[in-house]
Parts: sequence; C-alpha cells; structure tokens
Amino acid sequence: MKSSTDLDSFDIAILRILQRDSTTPQREIGALVNLSAPSVQRRIKRMEKDGVISAQTAILDPGRVGLPLTILVEVELKVETGGEIDVVKQSFLEAPEIQQAYYVTGEVDFVLIVVVSDMAEYEKLTQRLFFGNENIKKFRTFVTMDRTKATLDVNI
Repeated sequence: MKSSTDLDSFDIAILRILQRDSTTPQREIGALVNLSAPSVQRRIKRMEKDGVISAQTAILDPGRVGLPLTILVEVELKVETGGEIDVVKQSFLEAPEIQQAYYVTGEVDFVLIVVVSDMAEYEKLTQRLFFGNENIKKFRTFVTMDRTKATLDVNI
C-alpha cells in the first residue's frame, strides 16, 4: 500500500478532483492539473492498484431512497477473543442496514452507523444481530435528529 509520502503533488491534485466528482473526464482533470489525459489515466490506475483509490461510487441521500433514519450504535461484547470478534465483524459485514462499522478502543467495542426506513426495521435488526448473539453484552442506540455532515472525503 502506498504511503502519503509516495504521492506527489499531481496525485494529490487528481485525488482532490476525484473526491469531488469521480466522473470528471480525465482530459478535464489533465487540464486542471497540467498533465496529459494519458498521464492522468496512468496515475489513477496506479493509485487504484496501490489501494489509494479503493472505489469509485455514487453517494446516495438515504432519505431520498426511503431510508430516512440514521442511527449510531455502540456495541459492547462479553468476550473479546480474536475468533469471537471475527464472528461479530462478519455479522456486521453481512447486515445491509449497517452502512459503517468500526472496531474501536475504549469502553465499547464497536460503533456502527445504521441506515433504516423506520424504528420497526431497526428493531428487527436489533433482534437479529444483538439479542440473537450471546456475545453481545449490551448496545446503546443514538437516533440522529439531523444529518449535519456526511462525507467520505479525506482531507488531503
């Protein structure tokens, strides 16, 4: 994996443009950063191969696709052995309602970002993932009132 020191100023400039709009044509990117379109293409391919660019995707507004409820969840486990943690991680990976899952340090073990249509759907998720798992010691739910900022941009 490339470190930030392996990225030059052209790479950073290209990444900034792609973060704003990954559909920007390479010839336009080239004009903005003073490189040829083929040079831009080679750099993008290299950064994809090196894992610097992990995906090019559309960011959806959950509310406009019928999923207006964003919930943050803290999860605490009873047992924190490697195998037990992997089982819980896998259950989070398989749950389409979980948009993001973080294994964290501190008083809790995981912080989840969940996007659902309503509280009934969230309750079904809790039954399936939390109450159905004997290794879940407890979980705490924070229902968001406003989506003040939601971005995956990296400050480069």
